[in-house]
Amino acid sequence: MTKIGIQETFHLGDGASTTLETGKLAKQADGSVVVTHGDTMLLATVVSKKEVNKDVNFLPLTVDYKEKYAAAGRFPGGFFKREARPSEYEILISRLIDRALRPLFPDDYRAETQVLVSLISAGKDISPDAYACLAASAAIQVSDIPIEMPISEVRVAQIDDKFVINPLRSELENATLELIVAGTMENVNMVEGEMQEASEETMMEAIKAAHAAIKVQCQAQIELRKKTENEKGEITIREYEHPEQDEELEKKIWESTYDKAYEIASANITDKHERSEKFSAIIDEFIESMSEEEQEEKASLAKHYFHDVQKDAIRNMVLDKRTRLDGRKLDEIRPIWSEVDYLPAAHGSAVFTRGETQSLSTVTLGSKLDEQVIDGAIIEEKQDFILHYNFPPFSTGEVKRMMGTSRREHGHGNLALRALKPIMPASEDNPYTIRIVSDILESNGSSSMATVCAGTLALMDAGVKIQKPVSGIAMGLIADAKSDNYAVLSDILGDEDHLGDMDFKVTGTRDGITACQMDIKVDGLSYKVMGEALEQAKAGRMHILDKMTETIEKPREDYKDFVPRIESLIIAKEFIGAIIGPGGKVIQEIQNETNTTITIEEVGEFGHIDIMSPDKESIDQAKERIRLLTTVPEVGEVYTGKVKNVVAFGAFVEILPGKEGLLHISELEWHRVNNVEDILKVGDEVQVKLIEVDKRSGKLKLSRKALLPKPEKDK
Repeated sequence: MTKIGIQETFHLGDGASTTLETGKLAKQADGSVVVTHGDTMLLATVVSKKEVNKDVNFLPLTVDYKEKYAAAGRFPGGFFKREARPSEYEILISRLIDRALRPLFPDDYRAETQVLVSLISAGKDISPDAYACLAASAAIQVSDIPIEMPISEVRVAQIDDKFVINPLRSELENATLELIVAGTMENVNMVEGEMQEASEETMMEAIKAAHAAIKVQCQAQIELRKKTENEKGEITIREYEHPEQDEELEKKIWESTYDKAYEIASANITDKHERSEKFSAIIDEFIESMSEEEQEEKASLAKHYFHDVQKDAIRNMVLDKRTRLDGRKLDEIRPIWSEVDYLPAAHGSAVFTRGETQSLSTVTLGSKLDEQVIDGAIIEEKQDFILHYNFPPFSTGEVKRMMGTSRREHGHGNLALRALKPIMPASEDNPYTIRIVSDILESNGSSSMATVCAGTLALMDAGVKIQKPVSGIAMGLIADAKSDNYAVLSDILGDEDHLGDMDFKVTGTRDGITACQMDIKVDGLSYKVMGEALEQAKAGRMHILDKMTETIEKPREDYKDFVPRIESLIIAKEFIGAIIGPGGKVIQEIQNETNTTITIEEVGEFGHIDIMSPDKESIDQAKERIRLLTTVPEVGEVYTGKVKNVVAFGAFVEILPGKEGLLHISELEWHRVNNVEDILKVGDEVQVKLIEVDKRSGKLKLSRKALLPKPEKDK
């Protein structure tokens, strides 16, 4: 007998239905929901510990998104044939869910919480990631975890000038804008995506279209919770242990330290470490004034309260004086300097420095053999544009253990990749696989935006024919919840990001936006303020582009001397086998003898060949070898061939690689020849004329005597 859980179904504009179901699977989790759309199904579970670690002063939230290969009827690659560590794609989706959910937990909630979202059935052409946050939020809604407000995410794409919510994967090929937008019934709190030089107005309209769909999904979660309560009884929000409070200590710290913190915030200190030391000295002085017993018991709590003091002092200073921690105006960009060709042995390199943020970026040009192969449960493709972002601990003056690539590094690298992808040359104009590596050497502010700028400069230094340069800027916001007073900040510092209400990264050319990432930490951010931030970001982008083009205005006319050249050939598909040869013997021989790298790709009725070498003469030699292999013998043409075999009735001569013809004994001389070996032996080179191609068998008939003078008596 099939068990039916508690269900809620809703429809979006395309008419397709989406169902939320709870009470059927994973019932020992605090909350679990299956989201079904067509044949796609996602299982989301959430578990939060009842006990709280008092030593933790943050929310220990873990979010993991996992795609099961069996969901798509596929085997995992690799030796072990099982799902292993998460792919970059799964990490990026996990981050999207995390960034949407995290702001909704109470500020003082410290219980370790784990959200797991698994793709358990993969419908054809449906993007499951668009439903992952909906599943996660719905699982929390049917639990007793203290989040009262549902949230959801949708993908919005602009296709043929229309906004489409959660489009099919095949439809995305024609999209000029693609965003993932998260929000509650009231507000948008997260945006990330890419676009082909969209205007600020178009982006705002896309966000509004997405929010309308989000409201439908949030209402469905509310209805699912009601149905769950009707069937199982009211869901009581759990009581949890709140962090230790000491109102008297808190009041004392505010009275003793606020004015000092405000004074330092107003001092226009540009050096991050100097500013941090002065703030630390305030609370250190206060703690030293406490008794030894109080220090032992309450030093940690005192530092926690001072963090709030420092936050309010900085925010109030910005709103009062309309100036920044480092003395800048609200829309002022920090000093910028950049340099290209910094690394003489790299194919392309650039240093981009903005204030105390610095990226050293390199570009490497490779062949199709260097393409990245993506073998996921849903996505199977090759990528010829790769961007990697590294954030070593010394960039912030810290000592940390060097481990694997962090989720943050994956996320920042992906944002920079999406920013640059729209301006990369088309495949037919660019035979290279391109890899950018951004190493962050200093960080105080957006290093992902520095990566975009440094990556653009390095591409131009490498001679990659990008369509237009791209710059990026991080915007911030400080708003007073009790009034309409707010300040939009351009090119934010690390402190302004941490203490502010918004982190809004925007990248683009002079003609439009190419990518964005926005995280909003407060409720009620109006579209008016968002629009103002976008316009201020545009002005900042233009300023940064001006500084970048002072260093290099356009791509190099040619690649550097030591960069491998790639020349392309197009051949008929029927010749691909001849070039590769049995077991790859022929193509390996050509590569070894000409010192080249050759790749062949079948495209429709043709074969696309790329020949790569730093030496043009080597490329020419390989091209000639391939030309001979793909040449069709023509009747009447004269060839210099090699005798491959001698038989009683003639000799077999190879006139082109892999193409032999019969030189009959009667075609050797004008006079009668009794023994072929009197004239030719195996290995001899001989000039012959192609006199006939058999129409049925395709066999070639050759003549030597046709090239010899005819005897006088036969004339």
